Amino acid sequence: MNDIDFQQLIENKSWKLLKQELTNLEPFQVAELIETLSADDRVLIYRILPRELAKESFKHLSHDEQEEIIEGLAANVKKVTELLNDLDPDDRTAFFEELPGEVSQRLIHLMSREEREIARRLLGYPEDSIGRLMTPEYVAVKPYFTVQQALDHIRKFGRDSETLNVIYIVDDRWNLIDDIRIKEIILAAPDKIISDITDNRFIALNAYDDQESAVKTFKDSGRSALPVIGYDGTLLGIVTLDDVMDVAEEESTEDFQKFGGTKGLDLSYTKTSLLDMVKKRSPWLIILFLGEMLTASAMSYFEAEIAQAVVLTLFIPLIISSGGNSGSQAASLIIRSLALGELSMKNWWYVMRTEIFSGLALGGILGMLGFIQIMLWQQTGVYDYGEYWMWVGVSVAVSLVFVVLLGTLSGSMIPIILKRIGLDPATASAPFVATLVDVTRLIIYFTVAALFLMGKLL
Repeated sequence: MNDIDFQQLIENKSWKLLKQELTNLEPFQVAELIETLSADDRVLIYRILPRELAKESFKHLSHDEQEEIIEGLAANVKKVTELLNDLDPDDRTAFFEELPGEVSQRLIHLMSREEREIARRLLGYPEDSIGRLMTPEYVAVKPYFTVQQALDHIRKFGRDSETLNVIYIVDDRWNLIDDIRIKEIILAAPDKIISDITDNRFIALNAYDDQESAVKTFKDSGRSALPVIGYDGTLLGIVTLDDVMDVAEEESTEDFQKFGGTKGLDLSYTKTSLLDMVKKRSPWLIILFLGEMLTASAMSYFEAEIAQAVVLTLFIPLIISSGGNSGSQAASLIIRSLALGELSMKNWWYVMRTEIFSGLALGGILGMLGFIQIMLWQQTGVYDYGEYWMWVGVSVAVSLVFVVLLGTLSGSMIPIILKRIGLDPATASAPFVATLVDVTRLIIYFTVAALFLMGKLL
């Protein structure tokens, strides 16, 4: 691919040679090439691509690039119709989901009647449900088929199947009975009955379940494809691993955005308008701002102590950041473990017990470092903390123990509490945890300082 100057072929209008060279590429290579071209050249490339290569390449493009190509081909209704009809139903549904409703409907009307019905049926499932991911392109056989009949059936109908790794077995009412790997059929005797080589044990997804449950099921089962059934057990379609990987990526992106203190973006960063960006980010900033106002109120409450021992203010950033960092660490660990299914609600006591000991140990380490720093600076003359420097150091050290303990407990428990009440644990973002306990950290710090410095500096 690197040896061919496709841009030069386009500029020279060497269409015949360009088409010939494109057909020698793999679909993902065509997608990579398209990413490097201008918008006009991308559309031009798609006009001359063979139908099968155009279809396979389309699924490797980002949604923005897909939409750009469809818009560019708008004048060529035949080309758009061919592309939409040829796309795998699950890939087409994923593309339609990201478009405004009126645009999706306009494109659906361009499709053939058969493909239009499939598209509408899949889009009819609830948003973020497994039904939106599935494809009806699979091969199913009856339990009373012989192996030879099953192979003949696979040869006849398997060409359009999404995958042939697994063959599904259904009764006359199309209820799923079992699934069987193609290897087992190939290795069985031709006159063997299909029901004799099955065990009636299978894993299936429900079309109305949330897509996140499919991610966990795929992870646990190690399958490359899973059947999708309705509430009555009817086989509706299959979901493949590549579609589930896309869901996992989207969920991880959304969780990452939430953990950063913003709502998940509906579109990519480059496609999100300035107004939508502000709307997504402002709610949390307002909440955090109001929270920090409480911190300012807490400091005013200890105004007298601060006036008498100004040295205490030197360590406020240290106290606040240490508690916030420990809370963010704990929150990120627990949120990820909840997402991976490593922890559940019943593990709350285990988490709390672990974080109590972790918080005490981590707080002890930071407290010791804080005391050593104050001692070294006092002894070396870097800063004079006064005659009661040792008690200042003890106040800071003890405060760090309790503040870090509070941070680890809040960071670990808040995601579990949110999950318990039905909210997304990722909402327990790093800024949220930090701001929530800022006031408490200051109260702890000044209370401890008052305890140790009363009658001395205070």
